[in-house]
Amino acid sequence: MTVKPPTPPPLPDELERLLRRMRLPYIRRAAPEVIATANAQRWDHAEVLRVLLTEEVAGREQATVRMRRKASGLPAGKTFDAWEQDRSAIPKPTQQALKTLEWVDRAEALVVCGPSGTGKSHFIEALGHLAIDKGKTVTWHTLETLAQLFRRHRADDSINKAIGKLIRSDLILIDDVGLLPVSPDAAEALFRVVDAAYERRSLALSSNIHPSGFDELMPKTLATATVDRLMHHAHVIVTEGQDSYRLAQATAGEGVRPLT
Repeated sequence: MTVKPPTPPPLPDELERLLRRMRLPYIRRAAPEVIATANAQRWDHAEVLRVLLTEEVAGREQATVRMRRKASGLPAGKTFDAWEQDRSAIPKPTQQALKTLEWVDRAEALVVCGPSGTGKSHFIEALGHLAIDKGKTVTWHTLETLAQLFRRHRADDSINKAIGKLIRSDLILIDDVGLLPVSPDAAEALFRVVDAAYERRSLALSSNIHPSGFDELMPKTLATATVDRLMHHAHVIVTEGQDSYRLAQATAGEGVRPLT
């Protein structure tokens, strides 16, 4: 039988009020147990203070990560925890180099292109989650959501302000370019974001076609200007020659749970 440790006594009301007023929620939460442990183990005052401040810092950092992840708009679940490195067409040394995020610090771009189902979206989204874990800010979009942003702010001529806010992020992810026809609004929005981020912020883009074929998706002049800026400082990865993960799972009967 497991004996549950006694509940530490609550903080005195005055101390509770002071911690609330100073907005130290993680110290307030941890203090009863820390104080009880300190009394039992005869910690010196400096150790008590160190432990409490460590709790506050750790709590704030975790809250910041949660806030940044929510603000990023990233889909949930596509992290490196679920990434099958050995099955990817991306060479392992390349995967490891990109995971250092040094290219983000240098405001470089990443383009992952290839057939559907080869892990392009998963890889760039996992990089986005990793960047947030490492203290960076991230924004995720598709061409459609960029077009919606463009239309929403074009009405009051605030599109430049909206794009300026978007590129404050350390890393901007644009997913599934070329999967659907590109509307004029989406084409212009893509150019504006690429142009604004050029040599200032990092972009990671997944596409069903190589950027050299973007003139099939959008007007040639706009495509040329977009690709010129996108590719100047870009790492380009092609995932051709790899079977679709989704199709392989479906064929193996791993796409759904058996009916009962």
